[in-house]
Amino acid sequence: MTSLTAPFADRTVFRVGYGALQLERLHHRRGEAVALLRRAVELGIDHLDTAQFYGFGFANDVIREALRPEDGVLVVTKVGADPDPGGPLPLRLAQRPEQLRASVEDNLRSLGTDQLPVVNLRRLDSGPGLRPDGDQVVDLDDQLAVMAALRDEGKIGAIGLSSVTLDGLRRALPAGVVCVQNAYSLVSRDDEDMLRLCAAEGIAWVPFFPLGGAFPSLPKSTDEPAVHAVADSLGVTPSQVGLAWLLHHAPNVLLIPGTADAAHLEANIAAGRITLDAAALATLDAIESRSNEVPIG
Repeated sequence: MTSLTAPFADRTVFRVGYGALQLERLHHRRGEAVALLRRAVELGIDHLDTAQFYGFGFANDVIREALRPEDGVLVVTKVGADPDPGGPLPLRLAQRPEQLRASVEDNLRSLGTDQLPVVNLRRLDSGPGLRPDGDQVVDLDDQLAVMAALRDEGKIGAIGLSSVTLDGLRRALPAGVVCVQNAYSLVSRDDEDMLRLCAAEGIAWVPFFPLGGAFPSLPKSTDEPAVHAVADSLGVTPSQVGLAWLLHHAPNVLLIPGTADAAHLEANIAAGRITLDAAALATLDAIESRSNEVPIG
């Protein structure tokens, strides 16, 4: 059985956390959103991932209302994009150093805190999604400089990276990096070398789209017959198998699956307690990575 906890940012957290992106689906049912987060805390979640641009600030507002200091939840946010309510997409890139600083301040205000424990720099060098252009093409060193300054000022506790390349991570290591968030799943393993580097360096690997499928370029783990076969043998769902495989695959993996449904939340948390034996792992490991990354937008 895999360990249920792992180190992260000088703490030990339950390896299944919660990603707040899906909270926006409850925008007109705020009470349900608050109750969902309270249920997550009751179930042992102590690592929550958010961003000011999730639901145009709605997710952060709900987190501020729902969580209490005594809950001890590590709230991780990200910068590199800002809400854009009037734009063609719900967010706009905000990669310039002064924009990163402003985004940190926005998150501090919306979360109602004096320090953000971990802030991920959404770099957008890899994975599906937008690519920066024009004045949004910013050197990583310039971004790390402002992130380090914000850390020195006490406004952020630690620095993470998101949508970064292996070369970018290597360049950033001297600045101190506590986590990496990249698109990664059982069927999208292009970043295997980066995951291994993170494991060697004591850096948490926090995959987004852990089951794939969010973009046309990302295959779905649950489309694989072998995943269904393992799920049937264990009496669990294919989605739970996809999440459990990630936890078995490397000890530094932390999960942040999102949902707006309490039953789905409980199923995600239960995936952290699924044991995959050697035969099941061999079957799943044999599935080929099928990703074909193409920028979208």
